[in-house]
Formats: sequence, C-alpha cells, structure tokens
Amino acid sequence: MPAAALKTKPLPTQSTAKHPVLLDLPYAPVEKRPLPPGRPRDWYITHNRRLKAMRLAIALLDSGVHVPNQARNETIRTTAEMIGVHPPSDTTCHMVRALMRYAR
Repeated sequence: MPAAALKTKPLPTQSTAKHPVLLDLPYAPVEKRPLPPGRPRDWYITHNRRLKAMRLAIALLDSGVHVPNQARNETIRTTAEMIGVHPPSDTTCHMVRALMRYAR
C-alpha cells in the first residue's frame, strides 16, 4: 500500500495551521482607492459611512466583541481611536451594531 494512502486527513474540528497567528492590533488598514466620479454627494457620504462601519465592526470582532449588545457607543468610539479612525457619529455606531447583528 502506498505511503500516501496511509496518511489520514485531519478531522474538520482539528486545526490544520502549523503555527498560531498572533494579532498585534485588531485592524490593519487596506490601501485606499479613489472613488468613482460623477455620483451625488449623498452617495459618497453613505459609502464612506458604510466603509467606516465595516472597519469598526471588523476591529470589534477581532478584539472580542461578538454581540451587538456589547458594542455600545463608547466601546465603538474607543475602538475607533485605537485603530486611528475619527470618532463615529451615533448613526455610524448604529450601523456598526446592525452589521454585527446581520453577520450572524
């Protein structure tokens, strides 16, 4: 019997990673691209707000806040300060919680 046939596959619950991945910060910024020209101003405002809410939601999830009830405005604003984003408005904080809620 060939040696490859004797090798067992890992169970679905077992980790296949060789080394654990350590995160220094819960967020790493991506390279920004220019937005498409010719849209109404409201589109740009909404688009940037959604991007900011996504960044904050990802940072909160990486830092261990998994439930929208745990993400109060103060927690979201503290996370924004930690990752170097301007403090979000109440509307953006609400959007962050909505993203966390619907991602489940």
